[in-house]
Amino acid sequence: MHTDLCERFGIQYPIFAFTPSEHVAAAVSRAGGLGVLGCVRFNDPAELDKTLDWLDANTDGKPYGVDVVMPMKVPTEGTSTDLKSYIPADHISFVERTLQQLGVPPLPEGEGREGVLGWLHSVARSHVDIALSHRPVLIANALGSPPVDVINQAHEAGVLVAALAGAAKHAQSHVTNGVDIIIAQGYEAGGHTGEIASMVLTPEIVDAVGPNVPVLGAGGIGRGRQVAASLALGAQGVWTGSVWLTTAEYQNLNTNKGMTEAFLRATSADTVRTKVYTGKPARLLKTKWTEAWAAEDAPSPLPMPLQNLLVADAHNRMNAHGDPDVISMPVGQIVGTMNEVRPVADVMADLVAEFEATVDRLDKIR
Repeated sequence: MHTDLCERFGIQYPIFAFTPSEHVAAAVSRAGGLGVLGCVRFNDPAELDKTLDWLDANTDGKPYGVDVVMPMKVPTEGTSTDLKSYIPADHISFVERTLQQLGVPPLPEGEGREGVLGWLHSVARSHVDIALSHRPVLIANALGSPPVDVINQAHEAGVLVAALAGAAKHAQSHVTNGVDIIIAQGYEAGGHTGEIASMVLTPEIVDAVGPNVPVLGAGGIGRGRQVAASLALGAQGVWTGSVWLTTAEYQNLNTNKGMTEAFLRATSADTVRTKVYTGKPARLLKTKWTEAWAAEDAPSPLPMPLQNLLVADAHNRMNAHGDPDVISMPVGQIVGTMNEVRPVADVMADLVAEFEATVDRLDKIR
């Protein structure tokens, strides 16, 4: 399992692991892949700076990347207080009524957190600035191609840029803007995702961007067989995410044990693609919360970043409550195979071993 991207990044395996946990990212990098830290959760630039200091010190000198959320079109800006004035009262009352019906209590006095401001264009730009003061080898953008000046900024620092694409025409546009690596994110993926499945999307994008632009296959990848399939479709590596949510290292970030229980018991049919998390289509675990938003009397989700500000307190309350039937969390269809909590090193070892066994089996086909 060694492609040109391994040489380019100085990694042993072309396994890229998106995660909001610095502990998971570091463990993946130490195990031979490329851990990519999701920055969207960092409202405080100083907190991101401190976390990247930790990554610098805990990756044994191995490379890592960062992931930002920077929409191609600049959304409404402002502080969380300013932006909340745009949220309709009917939406606010719906959220509160739903939480009461689901038995989710308010947070204790003084607890809570504002919405994730990392969805804001200006905050994402600050994430890039902070990241480039450290030593990432890759900046990925979850919402497509970042602005050209941001791409140039990364290139001037010697850092490559990757962008997610859910269609071949988007991938071509990203390359025109100067993006170095395309992540072909299939419909099966958790979080923001398009409408084309990986089996169709990956070869379409590989053909669209040509042989000189490497492609990572993404969406529903959590087994070595799927890594082999992605490479067979023309990708030079894989972009993984959901599979790391049930690793032992992720529990350092995840204080909601009900969320872990929900993942462990879920099948591949227990997800839904919806706008209720951020305002853009994202695949979430199917729960009583997502079902409430799908009801006939539910309001339509608001555009990004207003939807996240609307539901941020609800997410905090559900996390504190810990009911596995009532959570809101992005996860892909690979959740059906995430059946136990294991160390990152074990997951990596299994990915590599099953890949090798798959290739050996294919070599015997005549």
